[in-house]
Amino acid sequence: MKKLGIIGGLGPMATVSFMRRIIDMTEAATDQEHMEIYVAHCPSIPDRTGYLLDRTKPDPAPHIIEAGRKLALIGADEIAIPCITAHAFHAQLQENIPIPVINGIKLTTSYLSDKGVTRAGVLATDGTVQTGIFANALNELGIEALYPSEASQRFVMELIYNDVKAGKPVEREKFEMVAAEMRERGAEVMILGCTELSVIADEWLPEGRFIDVLDVLAQSAVKDCGRLKEKYIDIIKEVKE
Repeated sequence: MKKLGIIGGLGPMATVSFMRRIIDMTEAATDQEHMEIYVAHCPSIPDRTGYLLDRTKPDPAPHIIEAGRKLALIGADEIAIPCITAHAFHAQLQENIPIPVINGIKLTTSYLSDKGVTRAGVLATDGTVQTGIFANALNELGIEALYPSEASQRFVMELIYNDVKAGKPVEREKFEMVAAEMRERGAEVMILGCTELSVIADEWLPEGRFIDVLDVLAQSAVKDCGRLKEKYIDIIKEVKE
């Protein structure tokens, strides 16, 4: 089997969540039937959103590339990065890392297109929103991208930075308000486009239909490097009151 490399620590809890999903999705009856994974846990890598919003701040891309090259040297066959904002650098990373880097955004948008989705809400960091990487990928496939209002986007950032990254309890009412707004504006599904939102999803989600990019990344990694359980072929989550 192929060996997976993970560039983690972006943030730390998201890496743990990602690895747990890989294990849960893998069809395995013994330890030996699980895939081999090499992890570079690098929380010191500069903040991705900080750099995307202010290019005078430290550039995370060289650090991510360095981690990817090290993983390739020790035997990884492909790389997953459980940080969606880092996908803004995907072309640069792939050009400088000698093994494939999974593109979770393209896989997610392709999955939604295959499911016939025409309008998707994007919940992500300000950095991801500003780059337009989700909107561009969705629009290429004829899917309209909806983003939260200015007030709701502040809530999204507070959930990510003030709650999950800070290790504090999640303010669920903020997530509920964002999800309600997206539903009212016609989002057929909401994309969890930040891995800190994925950490929240490990325990709870508000009402709505969601696709978690971390699930997409895990599904792809298991397909490539292990055996996928049949129940994880469909990864859209529907939450009802």
